[in-house]
Amino acid sequence: MNMMRRDFLKTGMAAVGAASIGAVAEGIIGKSAAAGETAAPDYKLYALKYAGPFTSSVAMVIFLKDWDKKIKRNYYIWAVQGGGNTVVFDCGVRPDFAAERAWLRASYVSPDKVLKRIGINAAEVEHLVISHIHFDHNGGLELFPKAKVYVQRKEFDFWVYDPVAKRPPCAHVSDAAAIRQLGDLKGSERLVLVDGDREILPGIELLLTPGHTIALQSMAVKTAKGLAILTSDCAHVHKSYEIDTPSCLITDMPGWLRSYTKLREKVNGNIKMLFPGHDKKMLDDYPVVAEDVTQLV
Repeated sequence: MNMMRRDFLKTGMAAVGAASIGAVAEGIIGKSAAAGETAAPDYKLYALKYAGPFTSSVAMVIFLKDWDKKIKRNYYIWAVQGGGNTVVFDCGVRPDFAAERAWLRASYVSPDKVLKRIGINAAEVEHLVISHIHFDHNGGLELFPKAKVYVQRKEFDFWVYDPVAKRPPCAHVSDAAAIRQLGDLKGSERLVLVDGDREILPGIELLLTPGHTIALQSMAVKTAKGLAILTSDCAHVHKSYEIDTPSCLITDMPGWLRSYTKLREKVNGNIKMLFPGHDKKMLDDYPVVAEDVTQLV
């Protein structure tokens, strides 16, 4: 009986080891999640404003509605903490980019300085998730020199390699220098290319939610109040989830609406747990924990 038990344990451990190696081969994360025994902690979510508010037509953030009305929006990054882990979601704008643009410079604070307000040192952050490759979401990559960077493979390939990404409509919303920095990570241990949905830490799952861009990703997080999802620009303001209408900045409208269905199902219809990319309410309607920083959950 003891011999049989030892043989079983040896066989089981070998199988688990092989599965773990296969799941992370070549630094690329695929669709299947490796089994883990670590219990997922309850995370806390923070919204950190690094610029704004900016004023635009409502029609920019709600597809072709209310051209004559104005709305204010902020630029954010987000931080998630729990179980000894810190994950930063999006990295904002790099200082040099902001310095060259008066409209941005007036209200801009470097994202690393905003993170310091809640005790996070950007230079030591280990996990950085980039939702999509627009200047206000991936531009601050240089501020996180040690972080493992998670980005959807399709998003990476489009912005780094596709010539269409350099044409005016795409170039207008991107930061060429930051894209080069991201491309330079190819082949290193720091870059994790994600194919679809994938758990990256216990209780933290990346979700493919395209539409705004080729392969924007959201991040679902286990919290004490249930599952919360940081959705970045899958919605610029929360009203998009309420009226089922995204912004005017569209790559794929049918794909975008399918992403809305996916997100609603993920939170069992509780859209209050979906947090958008630029809504001023994230700063105004949640508990303040530091200057321009609120706790969402």
